[in-house]
Amino acid sequence: MKITEALMAEHLVFHNLFDYVEKTAPGLKSVSEIRSLASLLEFMLAAHSKTEDDLFIGPLDPAFEQLGQRETFHHEHELIDHTLALAKRAARADKARAHLLSAITLCRSHFDKEERIVFPMAERLLKSKTLQELGKTWLEQRERVIK
Repeated sequence: MKITEALMAEHLVFHNLFDYVEKTAPGLKSVSEIRSLASLLEFMLAAHSKTEDDLFIGPLDPAFEQLGQRETFHHEHELIDHTLALAKRAARADKARAHLLSAITLCRSHFDKEERIVFPMAERLLKSKTLQELGKTWLEQRERVIK
């Protein structure tokens, strides 16, 4: 399996989580419920972002630099993290909900860029063997987490 296929599969899981949060968050009454969703999303995104940064984005950094997008991509991760932190720190449910839903919007936009631009770019710029080796490393990392 190529790393692009593995990351796309993770994206599909995230899209389902985003749908769930968008459907559920408006009906949540307590700030603790909203904070819990924000914490879950933050935890899952951290693992996904680390994988992308460690295995995937590094080899593509020169291409991002040429496009003038290197800092933008890293900034988007930071902005998502910051918005989720605001959701977790909010004292009122309405503020926590607004930050959580804002984070989902940011995530969807970021994931869309990866799916439309980054994954196809990786398929063009990296050798198939490299993509498969990175996919193997991804699988080994996930197996360690499971055990």
